[in-house]
Amino acid sequence: MTPKLGTIGIWRWTGGLDAELAAEVERLGYGTIWIGGSPSGDLEIVDTLLDATDHITVATGIVNMWSDDAATVARSYHRITARHPGRFLLGVGVGHPEATQQYRKPYETIVSYLDELDEAGVPVGDRALAALGPKVLELSAERTAAAHPYLTTPGHTRWAREILGDRVLLAPEQKVVLDTDPERARAAARPAVNNPYLKLRNYVNNLRRLGWADEEIADGGSDRLIDELAVHGDAEALAQGVRAHLDAGADHVCIQALPMDADPLPTYRAVAGALNLTG
Repeated sequence: MTPKLGTIGIWRWTGGLDAELAAEVERLGYGTIWIGGSPSGDLEIVDTLLDATDHITVATGIVNMWSDDAATVARSYHRITARHPGRFLLGVGVGHPEATQQYRKPYETIVSYLDELDEAGVPVGDRALAALGPKVLELSAERTAAAHPYLTTPGHTRWAREILGDRVLLAPEQKVVLDTDPERARAAARPAVNNPYLKLRNYVNNLRRLGWADEEIADGGSDRLIDELAVHGDAEALAQGVRAHLDAGADHVCIQALPMDADPLPTYRAVAGALNLTG
């Protein structure tokens, strides 16, 4: 049985998560905490967050297949689910060629890794796959419970849903900036979008596939691109950005509050209120 994600979650890099934050996110009504930044295969941070909460789901977004072998990750999965059954979703992905020296045959690597998770007894229903392009989206539907696209737009969500049909959950990430001043908001968002994502071919190719021209992707991204990848404004504007993914076919949207080095709780509280998560 796939862990319940709820409709809205939060995505936060590993170093920005702790027990106190997890407890507050749960209190605000969010359904899932996504652990970003390629958490280590021991997944000790998952234990920390689950121990501090009562019912919220924790998901990895994602464990990098090149960093930790499937056997190590499977052992961590079984440790976690023995203590917290039904509350952990193991998100895995192949990462990026620019970040991994041994990167090769990515699709075959994903298939092999999922085969090893099968052999180690990690159920399909407890797995998610980082997925942008059509082949990996299809694979996520065949071999996992959820596709987890990152740095995408509602247009990608609509396209991904057409590929997936109703076979699998679709859980995109959406960056948000709680600031009504456009220039200030873009200044907060652009560094997090540009470095490293607009320098990684997987993301750049995906944006091109969605119709973005090279000149809009270059030099840190055009204002139009930044505004779509990192929605800014008041609480209602951020809520509308989240709803756009849901209207396009997402089952769940996880928000990443920017800037990354700022306290995310004001943003979480504002979005929770606008979306009536505790109502």
